[in-house]
Amino acid sequence: MSQNEKSIYTLQFILLCLSSLLFSSSFNMMIPELPNYLSSLGGAEYKGLIISLFTLTAAISRPFSGKLTDKWGRVPVMAIGSSVCVVCGFLYPILSSVSGFLLLRLVHGFSTGFKPTSTSAYVADIIPQHRWGEALGMHGLCFSIGGAMGPALGSMIVNAYGMNAMFYSSSFLAFLSIIIVFNMKETLATKEKLNKSMFYIGRNDIVDRNVFPAGIITFLSYTAFGLILTLIPDWSEHLGATNKGLFFTAFTVASVMVRFGAGKVSDRHGRPKVIMAGLIITSIALFVISAGRDINMLLVGAGIYGVGTGILSPAISAWTIDMSNPEHRGKAVATMYISMELGIGSGALLGGTYYNDQINRIPQIIRFDILVLVLGIVYLTYWARNKRRIKA
Repeated sequence: MSQNEKSIYTLQFILLCLSSLLFSSSFNMMIPELPNYLSSLGGAEYKGLIISLFTLTAAISRPFSGKLTDKWGRVPVMAIGSSVCVVCGFLYPILSSVSGFLLLRLVHGFSTGFKPTSTSAYVADIIPQHRWGEALGMHGLCFSIGGAMGPALGSMIVNAYGMNAMFYSSSFLAFLSIIIVFNMKETLATKEKLNKSMFYIGRNDIVDRNVFPAGIITFLSYTAFGLILTLIPDWSEHLGATNKGLFFTAFTVASVMVRFGAGKVSDRHGRPKVIMAGLIITSIALFVISAGRDINMLLVGAGIYGVGTGILSPAISAWTIDMSNPEHRGKAVATMYISMELGIGSGALLGGTYYNDQINRIPQIIRFDILVLVLGIVYLTYWARNKRRIKA
């Protein structure tokens, strides 16, 4: 059987996808309920920090997780990420002040700073290069299913049993993710023992310059996601939604439907063309979301947004790995995720600060971010033309 005919769906890959689904469900199930929870603690003016603090520590931890992934191993770094979710889920009910909550959002960010970095490197280790887009699309599909299950499940648990039950449920799902990770085979060929030097981050350890183009597009495209995470729970409630996770469920279902196909298309026709389509569709989605005045229109916008991100995510991830050196794969993936978290954090912080609990401001904030996506389209067009000129 030729390499082209071999199935990529090995036991290792299936376990990886299942672990990521549970991990995604764990931290995403909190998102729709946290704005109201923070308001109940007396911290309504800090809603913009819910996401931005989380993404701040995620971004700060990326150089460390990238270096550890390349030297210590993929499996232990994935386990660290899930372990942070377990601990934080148990601490939210205990640290129930505004300052305690914000501190936990900082700590919780280390989870996504570690696990996705090592996960993407693991995928690249076990999948042939010519099928990275397909594999990352399928993995992203499972991550997105977790992103759909989590918010809906979290809101259901809160409505039935209260916030604390939702926090403990989050810990339980993350614990299941850890169990799966520890049953996976390590793929790093030259694994080193953990030592102090792995925690020293020099200037060359922070980012991989080879993947800067992917990082720029990632940053610009994910500012919209920061706004969505911060503003949509309140906007959904304002438009009459009884379950604030509905938007995220609709968005994720649509994303799931296109991720696998989008990854395969990027394998065949190139990443930039697919990324361009994703940026255009995401821009249309933001316009629909900002123009909607009822829950049905909001859900239509959520679906279009899911299609846009479902196209963008696997293509950008594969593009990053395409441009990286195999020995620095962890650092390259970390660079992409640093850009992602900076984009999400900037969108959440700036959008949340301007929002300031004034519901009528939400549409104009979302419309403004369309200009940011247009900037991404302009940059990608320039990059593609410059690349063709160099080849000629």
